[in-house]
Amino acid sequence: MIQEIKEINIGDTIKMSYRFTEKDKQRVQAFTGVVIAKKGAGVSATMTLRGDASGVMMEKIIPLNSPNIQKIEILKKSKVRRSKLYYLRDVVGKRAKLKRKIEKKESQE
Repeated sequence: MIQEIKEINIGDTIKMSYRFTEKDKQRVQAFTGVVIAKKGAGVSATMTLRGDASGVMMEKIIPLNSPNIQKIEILKKSKVRRSKLYYLRDVVGKRAKLKRKIEKKESQE
């Protein structure tokens, strides 16, 4: 789990499965969003995800070392020039679009 978290950067679109406990039942819910901030280091490190949930834009602050994180899947990597993407809160449409990062594959020769 720690290895996956180190690969996550600001601007990445991720799908995270998070375990919730409601009274005596546990369920896993997936949340897809863009990482707009990472804070802290070590045990207290957190990341802020901004995504669409039922037609409403929503932000979640998730501790990176939480045992409730089941799985993290990186869907897209984006090229950004800032360490915090708080400006995405105020923009809609094309202005909220991030440039896609093209990863170079190592050639085998």
